[in-house]
Amino acid sequence: HVQLVESGGDSVLAGGSLRLSCIVSGSFSRTNVVGWFPQAPGKEREGVASIYTGDGLQGSPEYADSVKGRFTISRHKAKNAVYLEIKSLKPEDTAMYYCAAGGSWVTLDYWGMGTQVTVS
Repeated sequence: HVQLVESGGDSVLAGGSLRLSCIVSGSFSRTNVVGWFPQAPGKEREGVASIYTGDGLQGSPEYADSVKGRFTISRHKAKNAVYLEIKSLKPEDTAMYYCAAGGSWVTLDYWGMGTQVTVS
């Protein structure tokens, strides 16, 4: 079983930065992809960044066009952690940020409880 715990969300002023963390525990070997999904109030979750976490050759992180240049996803293999750095925060970045893991982008079977980001 795989468990994900997000942290790092906060209330910040526009223009600031945050680094969100997703710690993956359990059978991490079952996952090849970890992604971040913000969900704004009244909207659906939107995948904005993903990174390969398997043991094979790693590809480049992927980003939604809307966040390129401001969001950076990275991983720390030894800590079983995936991070999402957000720069130049905007009020429209306000959302609950979830991380998800799975064998592929279309089979993200494991989800965390989310961490709240509020930008004013």
